Amino acid sequence: MLTQLLNLYDYDFTEYTNDDIKDDGYFNDYEEHFFINHNLHPFFIHVSEKLAGFVIVGDGGYKYLEDENAHNINEFFVMKKYRRNGVGRFAAETVFNMYKGKWEVCQMQNNIPARKFWKSVIYEHMKNDYQECGTENDEMVGFIFDNFYAK
Repeated sequence: MLTQLLNLYDYDFTEYTNDDIKDDGYFNDYEEHFFINHNLHPFFIHVSEKLAGFVIVGDGGYKYLEDENAHNINEFFVMKKYRRNGVGRFAAETVFNMYKGKWEVCQMQNNIPARKFWKSVIYEHMKNDYQECGTENDEMVGFIFDNFYAK
């Protein structure tokens, strides 16, 4: 099930990556990266018992935070049907509350909708107590925060 969702996710991402699908009908070798790596923790997002997406939480920093005890949003996907109605925000808040401590959340520089989404979610979650990372010249930008004491 996760493989199919990852392929939909990668299809959506072609808008920002310009990747092509491989001859086998998939964009990536998902088993190698997501199913063998024990530092990744996948969660499915459901709406009214229907599959709506996934969140993959990673151990450690992603790009800007060097801390093996930190957490990161390795991948995050909400199907278009469920976007803009609080599903993604609820999923993000849920994993932030499950894993207290330091976090890094990065997005591709050119993925403006993701950048706006994460800035809004993290601002609300942390009440402006976060650090922005990266510059307009970097491929990836993001946020670092510590929600250990956040409610």
